[in-house]
Amino acid sequence: MPPRTSPNRARAAWSAVAVATLALGSFSFALPASAATITENGGAARLDHDEDRNEAIREALVDGPAKNVILLIGDGMGDSEITVARNYAEGAGGTFAGIDTLPLTGQYVHWAVNPDGTPNYASESASTASAWSTGTKTVNGRLSVDVDNTPQATLLELAKANGMKTGNVSTSEIQDATPGAEVAHISARGCYGPVQTTANCTSEALQNGGLGSISEQLLNVRPDVTLGGGSASFTQTAQAGPWEGETLFAQAEDRGYQLVDDAESLGAVTEASAEQPLLGLFTEGNFPVRWNGPAAVDLTAGGTLPPAAACTENPARLETGLSLASLTTKAIDLLDNEDGFFLQVEGASIDKQDHAANACGQIGETVDLDEAVQVALEFAKEQGDTMVVVTADHAHTSQIVGSAIPGLNTHLLTSEGQPMIVGYGTSAAGGSQQHTGSQVRIAGYGPGASNVIGLTDQTDLFFTSANALELERDLQSLSADATISAPAEVAPGAEFTVTVSGLDADWQALGSFGTDTDLGQVDVIDGTAVFTVTAPEDLGDYTVTITGAQTDVELSAEVTVAANPAPVPTSSPSPSVAPAGTDGSGSGSNGALAVTGATAPWALAGIAGTMLAIGAYAVYRRRRGIA
Repeated sequence: MPPRTSPNRARAAWSAVAVATLALGSFSFALPASAATITENGGAARLDHDEDRNEAIREALVDGPAKNVILLIGDGMGDSEITVARNYAEGAGGTFAGIDTLPLTGQYVHWAVNPDGTPNYASESASTASAWSTGTKTVNGRLSVDVDNTPQATLLELAKANGMKTGNVSTSEIQDATPGAEVAHISARGCYGPVQTTANCTSEALQNGGLGSISEQLLNVRPDVTLGGGSASFTQTAQAGPWEGETLFAQAEDRGYQLVDDAESLGAVTEASAEQPLLGLFTEGNFPVRWNGPAAVDLTAGGTLPPAAACTENPARLETGLSLASLTTKAIDLLDNEDGFFLQVEGASIDKQDHAANACGQIGETVDLDEAVQVALEFAKEQGDTMVVVTADHAHTSQIVGSAIPGLNTHLLTSEGQPMIVGYGTSAAGGSQQHTGSQVRIAGYGPGASNVIGLTDQTDLFFTSANALELERDLQSLSADATISAPAEVAPGAEFTVTVSGLDADWQALGSFGTDTDLGQVDVIDGTAVFTVTAPEDLGDYTVTITGAQTDVELSAEVTVAANPAPVPTSSPSPSVAPAGTDGSGSGSNGALAVTGATAPWALAGIAGTMLAIGAYAVYRRRRGIA
């Protein structure tokens, strides 16, 4: 891969360093001139009205590109959820030190689409996460596929293909909608492991030629850092593929993953890479929440609102080293490198506790996310080359009300000692409170962040991030210059290696030797795939063919099995890709993914079967084109 430090990137970094402290300071801490009480004229003002903000706004507008992007998602964190949490934790005139201090702010809409392509105004976490991950609207419940179920490349995949490190952090099961959308392409968000996929996503199961479960696709993509919950799915057993019959945990270990499950083992990790990715799964399901509190009271049939009460610490909360802020710090430490990184961080249970009408639960998770945002902003200010974006996937139910509603009510005593009623009215007691379709806040800091200003669509965040990082989105082109190296002659029965380099946009490669030898699947590590081959006993000329599973880039070389092989240089033919007008795939393939929005090639399982029947290809044959 070429170096990622361009002249534009260097200029942007110097510019950002120069204004970082001033820009954040101007927007975050501009206080009234006097310590007036809130009842006095100007006493509640958040701005210093003796100063003009124009200069501060100009200084916050930093040109891209960015070296790094950190995207922080508060799941279900609508404006109401932010306000509920701020009132409780910081007071009516208070400020969250992270969420409220990003200098550039806008709003975005987050509608989904129906299967017929018409708008669906009430979205959910799978369709919304897919929107910013891929730039393509999809149907509720689907992950990073379009309306026709065609896979769409994600920000994490594109960053990886462009030579950057990647990370995915969540307080939910790591297969859940928001983290899952960055690493998987599937028609039903609940297909976490082989068991659920076999039952509910049958055509997408590995044994049926599909890409496999969300967990299996995660293992294929190999993000450098993955931290969250969801270990239960990794105890399931693969139903097909090279690791058939093994648990996903055993598969991960066999494929070089560093596996950790507590703060101590996480703290011992000093490096994470494509060769040794970090997979930290700290709970079987979602993380326990930070705060507990009074249960919502159903006053549908009347009754009395109970006295206001405060939230309390949840004794089941994970140890300090596994807070969202701690995990974000660890991820940034492991990802920071000269080629840049993309990191997504999710505070997942704002949404989950809102569904449960648990006000203290959702408030504590918002506070948790704010602490993670502070970590990201501190890094961005120090580096001067990092774009930080904070937003939500969709809006939610909770509302601050002036008196009890005929529904669910929680009566809280805030940090200011004042009562606050939080009402939930989109589902009856015992049901799940619903998402709402209201636009949500998006805020940014750093190079390229000005693109969040105003009213945008959720899909715009994909392009804002990809453009800030100057990502090449034509994945096939990133693997098109790959080369193959194989010995020209080998002895009968000899073991030799075939190496393919430059498959930058492929996570796996598939190989065949001659007409009837399947070389199986290997992981592509930093663009390189290595196959170990045993030569047949029969003398003659054979063709070795290697195909990138994600891009369909195909490379071939001639190997002669000779009684007395001569020590000759290895051959390095040119790669080949599908000719124009074809889909470049084997049976079950979806064709080549050139850019996001094009037909996807994720042909891993489909090509595997086809490779068994591949005959001798013409050496160096080029197949060029985009499906």
